[in-house]
Amino acid sequence: MSSRLAAAALLLALAGGAAAAQECAPGALDLRDADSTLRFQIEVVDSEEDRARGLMFRESLPRFGGMLFVYPEPGPVAFWMRNTLIPLDMLFFDASGRLTRIHENAVPLDETPIPGGSDIQYVLEVSGGTVAQLGIDLGAELRHPALDPETAAWPCGD
Repeated sequence: MSSRLAAAALLLALAGGAAAAQECAPGALDLRDADSTLRFQIEVVDSEEDRARGLMFRESLPRFGGMLFVYPEPGPVAFWMRNTLIPLDMLFFDASGRLTRIHENAVPLDETPIPGGSDIQYVLEVSGGTVAQLGIDLGAELRHPALDPETAAWPCGD
């Protein structure tokens, strides 16, 4: 993540406290690298039915809003944009919560598969352009109560 992320994190800190100082919460996800931390307000989808619907038919997504897809175990995942009306950035995480792949600006309504990798357990969808605007890079770590604290790179409580 770049200085843009650091600036965004500073703005968030001024608006209501740095994510690193906040507690883990089901409706929030923290993302960090060595220099910066961000907090996204999210919806969690962890059932097969909810994951299949995802962000379909939504007309907007808040700037620091998103949807976290939680799978019961790591495995191959692929997404598409069927019935999805807004461009999305997709961030693919392994079981430890490390960012291993990024797909930026997925095209609304496109049914072309977007592979995430073979060992993915979490996927964060945010508004298209967010990754570039904030300088989010591979290797970033997420923190959320859905992660197993025994294997998480950044467990709740740290």
